[in-house]
Amino acid sequence: MDIESTLILLAAGLLAGAMNAAAGGGSFVSIPAMVFVGLPSVAANASSTVALMPGGLASAWAWRHDFRPLQGIPLSMLVLISLAGGLAGALLLLATTERAFDRVLPWLLLIGTLAFAFGRPLGAALRKRYRVGRGAVLGAQVLLSVYAGYFGGGVGIMMLAVWGLLGELDIKAMSALRTLLVSAANLVAVLCFAIAGPVRWPETLVMLVAGIIGGYLGARLASRMPAPVLRGFVILFSTAMTAVFFWRAWA
Repeated sequence: MDIESTLILLAAGLLAGAMNAAAGGGSFVSIPAMVFVGLPSVAANASSTVALMPGGLASAWAWRHDFRPLQGIPLSMLVLISLAGGLAGALLLLATTERAFDRVLPWLLLIGTLAFAFGRPLGAALRKRYRVGRGAVLGAQVLLSVYAGYFGGGVGIMMLAVWGLLGELDIKAMSALRTLLVSAANLVAVLCFAIAGPVRWPETLVMLVAGIIGGYLGARLASRMPAPVLRGFVILFSTAMTAVFFWRAWA
């Protein structure tokens, strides 16, 4: 790596870590940064997942006293689904060619951006009209866990929206559970990526260290800045990155 690439990764790691701690959406920064410094898209996605993993685990540990079963669904079952889905998503990513992933990445960014922007109000609107059974939620959790292992942008918001269809749930408990299950899916994906070899370790380690620092600073920032402002920043940034990657894919 040259100095310019190192500085880009440090800045991206700080920002991604802060975003994840404060509002979520750090992958909207980390993956583009990895691509911009020259990593192939599949390696960029895998390396980004590894780099942001410590921050996710730290958040899950911080929430450990708030973990609860989801409306009678055992916590162990949800964790196992997330581990299996994360592994399936990681293997699917490894089986995707660079050319194919270059084409699909803008759409994944778009899905994640829309989920981040509209997942909460959409979930609230659906809760007023629909209630679903535990079987439907488990099926959705399988798909979301695969998505988390494959890409994962906005997956936490998607989980909250789906779980909300079960009925009125404690938002604090749901937030804790979301952090745990996303971390579980990412953890098994990280192990898979590390064994299979698409991770670029020099770039990953630079972003990993910066992400830890950014996560700490982001947690402090979140206590001082209004949540709508933080979410608005994430949405604007992710929209810009989505537009850039659509342009790169089809130019």
